[in-house]
Amino acid sequence: MSVKMDDVFKKTDGTAQNCAEPFPLAPLCIGGVKLPANVLCAPLAGYTDFAFRKLCYGFGAALCYTEMVSAKGLFYNGEATRALLRRGGGEPPQTAVQLFGGDADILRAACESEELAPFPVIDLNMGCPVPKVYKNGEGSALLADLPRAEKIVSACAKCGKPVTVKFRIGIERGKYVAAEFAKLCEGAGAAAIAVHGRVREAYYAGEPSYAQIAAAKNAVRIPVIGNGDVDSPAAAAKMLETTGCDAVMVGRAALGNPWIFRQINACLIDQTQIIPPPGLFERLTVMAKHIEAMCECKGEARAMNEARKHVGWYMKGVRGAAEFRRRAGELSSREDLFLLIRDVIEAQQAQP
Repeated sequence: MSVKMDDVFKKTDGTAQNCAEPFPLAPLCIGGVKLPANVLCAPLAGYTDFAFRKLCYGFGAALCYTEMVSAKGLFYNGEATRALLRRGGGEPPQTAVQLFGGDADILRAACESEELAPFPVIDLNMGCPVPKVYKNGEGSALLADLPRAEKIVSACAKCGKPVTVKFRIGIERGKYVAAEFAKLCEGAGAAAIAVHGRVREAYYAGEPSYAQIAAAKNAVRIPVIGNGDVDSPAAAAKMLETTGCDAVMVGRAALGNPWIFRQINACLIDQTQIIPPPGLFERLTVMAKHIEAMCECKGEARAMNEARKHVGWYMKGVRGAAEFRRRAGELSSREDLFLLIRDVIEAQQAQP
């Protein structure tokens, strides 16, 4: 007998909270694009598709980005690349697209392409540390060639839309370029910059440098977005207060935890206002709706394959998570997902 989501949740005594509560936060303007607040969701390769973006917007993210899109892939009409640009109903119009590449002409052509017409903001990735991107002279590798990076920003800024740049503070520890490159970006026409407070060689380890983000902020007049370990309301407040940046960008901390935007927004209004983490039933309800949206957008087979990593994040911290996350890695159908959810609920209800 098949299992449906309604059957799984009919025994629960909890319901998902309203996740679209508006907050009167500090607005942010990127070029001519006005955002309602200053807490953004970072572009995350393999994660920030339409279903995830819609979820984060619902919990209070002011701006979300597509996954990292190859300018060459667009130039050569790559089907997989175009699939990353899919948008859907209910997604706010301000979604930004993130491009990566190393050729100024190809990047500008991508910015002016029909495929990018629905996106009002274009972000240039100059921070990705992964070897296959870095070895191609793209992503964070551009920080080793600032004249070429500046040429790319200048070319793309002529596309007629606000162009932003997301970059790291340098390639190696002690060789920081944050302030210098921030100035170059502003001079080349960038509408805003997002600064990840780590060097390329650090990847995601160690503390981000607030001092380097502050140096970038002090060097320019365009909006500066602070990025790196913004994983709690306290961390967001610290980033804003310590660096003077105009906004914060939440990355990996949003995986399996879209509630973080609601929590940060509330804290920034009133630091005494603490929204507790979601209960089990809200977490599982939101997870199921997230995966359902992926299935509707991509088809069940592909969506369930991609959903495995999402489910693993949602299961973080749940009692018995190791076994449930193992099962998450074997999901192949909606029914598998609902059986897993049912077993999680029963396991938690069996606890004293």
